[in-house]
Amino acid sequence: MTTTLPAYDEVVARYEPVIGLETHVELGTNTKMFCGCPTDFGGEPNTRVCPVCLGLPGSLPVANKAAIEAIIRIGLALNCSIAEWCRFARKNYFYPDMPKNFQISQYDEPICVDGYLDVEVNGETVRIEIERVHLEEDTGKTLHVGGATGRIHGATESLVDYNRAGIPLVEIVTKPIPGTGALAPDVAKAYVAELRDVIRTLGVSDVRMEEGSLRCDVNTSLNLPGAEWGTRTETKNVNSLRSVERAVRSEMLRQASVLDAGGRITQETRHFHEDTGDTTPGRSKETATDYRYFPEPDLVPIAPDPAWVAELKAALPELPRVHRRRLQQQWGLSDLDMQSVLNAGAVELIEATVAAGTTPAAARKWWLGELSRRANESGVELAEIGATPAQVAELQGLVDAGKLNDKMARTVLEGVVDGEGSPTEIMTNRGLEVVSDTGALTAAVDEAIAANPGIADKIRSGKVAAVGALVGAVMKTTRGQADAKTLRELILERLGVEG
Repeated sequence: MTTTLPAYDEVVARYEPVIGLETHVELGTNTKMFCGCPTDFGGEPNTRVCPVCLGLPGSLPVANKAAIEAIIRIGLALNCSIAEWCRFARKNYFYPDMPKNFQISQYDEPICVDGYLDVEVNGETVRIEIERVHLEEDTGKTLHVGGATGRIHGATESLVDYNRAGIPLVEIVTKPIPGTGALAPDVAKAYVAELRDVIRTLGVSDVRMEEGSLRCDVNTSLNLPGAEWGTRTETKNVNSLRSVERAVRSEMLRQASVLDAGGRITQETRHFHEDTGDTTPGRSKETATDYRYFPEPDLVPIAPDPAWVAELKAALPELPRVHRRRLQQQWGLSDLDMQSVLNAGAVELIEATVAAGTTPAAARKWWLGELSRRANESGVELAEIGATPAQVAELQGLVDAGKLNDKMARTVLEGVVDGEGSPTEIMTNRGLEVVSDTGALTAAVDEAIAANPGIADKIRSGKVAAVGALVGAVMKTTRGQADAKTLRELILERLGVEG
């Protein structure tokens, strides 16, 4: 039976959402958290493993100093307090992708606590409070094959790849975020985007959501105004910024529908479906799982030297929020214009395009215009549209050199996005270069004048604005490849009129 969902405006008028986000970041260290196995992505299954990360008897872990330094830098960038003493614990559970049947993590003594991250949403600053940032090892990856969905239901067999098991994993947990109202989906997306930018700026992870090095679990609940917070659901492993927003919105609509019908929300995990934007039930979380945490006996506690922490803090790079303010001043943008750039996810793209040799205005024009339109139509992130900053700068260079007009440049850009090659190659292969040779255009101009004597007479009598009609006529015969400025000058010259 199909359930009719309420309109979003109706939901936010009657209910207050509370969201929370748990984000996992795979660190970009050369080796795993507790052994010397490489961490590179995409290797043949089960070729980046050893007795330690496979949990074989007699093997002993040794903590990765680079990973500890990385999480401290993340904590400092998120305004956290850094623990003077903390330790690892064993989180016991039984699942095929956990080779030891326990995960080395941090439980009641995380290394970073009580931070915050400010994000901009619709011109307003929203402070997201961070509860904890802790370090653990990643699990392996289970592949369900033989079914239509890639999930265990309907699969004929399941395979486990342990290459990922043991990679350093940072978990960043926010405190509950109330009071966002209708902006809850946008706040969730803005937070993950800002967090991704911070971590990328620190250089501790490539934070590629499509490869799983940044994974997000989204908690959502609804309550009546003034009432206690509602029962939350946890949408697992949401793997794009757009999907974070859609997952929150979808759960708000679904939960409102259940509550409106007199039902109750079940505390559970849910799966987000990229194709439909819906969520479906996973496993119940109404009773707390007993992970039987206890201190990891094979690892010594961590006691970061305060002087070392101070050195790391002093060496932090310019963080994204400060960087954007500086760019806004350099580019001469208003707050509203900069917000448009942010909303489109185009800051880094425009910056890289300017660095490749074009102006901020030209870079903004292409990324916020034609490319944003295509990204929205295709349902992909702007950075994934298929054009690079270097290609956009090259395209604008062809326009600046008078080899392409604006219409032709848009045609070339379509070819770039479709993978036909560089702008110069596409221009040449399609024969799109602007014709600015007056000798080649003279015959077409004379033909247009002869075919439109009335317009020619108006121009001769002083109504120079009428030249646009003749320019249009020549453009039509040259398939839009004539240079409009050259055409105008040539027409006026042939008519004996000064421009």
